[in-house]
Amino acid sequence: MSEKEKVDKAIELYNKGNYKEAIDVFSSVLETCTDNAELHNNIALCYANLADYDKAESHYLRAQELNPRLPQVYINLADIYYRKKDMGSGIGLMTRGICEIPDNLVLRHYLARFYMEDAKLDLAIDELEHILDKQPDNYDVYYDLGKVHFELGNYECAIENFENVLQYKSENPWIYYYLGEAYEANDEIDKALSNYLKAIARNDSFSPAYKKAGVLFLARGDYDDAIEYFEDYTNLDIPEEEAGKIRELIERIKKKK
Repeated sequence: MSEKEKVDKAIELYNKGNYKEAIDVFSSVLETCTDNAELHNNIALCYANLADYDKAESHYLRAQELNPRLPQVYINLADIYYRKKDMGSGIGLMTRGICEIPDNLVLRHYLARFYMEDAKLDLAIDELEHILDKQPDNYDVYYDLGKVHFELGNYECAIENFENVLQYKSENPWIYYYLGEAYEANDEIDKALSNYLKAIARNDSFSPAYKKAGVLFLARGDYDDAIEYFEDYTNLDIPEEEAGKIRELIERIKKKK
């Protein structure tokens, strides 16, 4: 069997989920192609799927050493650092990747997300804005910018970025929910409530928006509407302890009327 045939066989085994067998075949090819970065990357993928992250990391690092301009190696290893919550290693990895492949915006986005997880929010903003300079229609970046600005208390900037996401993902209830939270934090209650209701309109089982709507109706003194949304909330898939607390709240509201 030729080396190409062995690689094809290993890929077939990988696609079937036979990761240990795929490792054996890839490794047999590696015996004669010791400097092949792609082979190390493929073996690392197998180990990652087997949750053997130490061996996966070792092969990814070897692949990076052999070919530091192979972007998939950085991306695959980044996933392991995310799982291990090793943000420092992730930041170092992505920084090296960008030095080798400065035009790769995917690596910059990974770096921004590592910064976000590591609470380096100003650095995350720098990377995200750099990406938007090159890709002004990247809605994933607008979403991340919205989250970062919300965390920083820059609610108007958060609103602007979440509104930009809606140009591309107008049916996603989570975007309306996050937009509602940003409006609520910015003391624009009517707009916040409107977006929570839009989230429900996109997904009538979207429980977080029902609770938020109930709270805002209650704050406005709209008791009937508050009761309606709280009752709907208790009928959704939420923990029984939470449902019990909301039922108690509903009874207190009814006594106020």
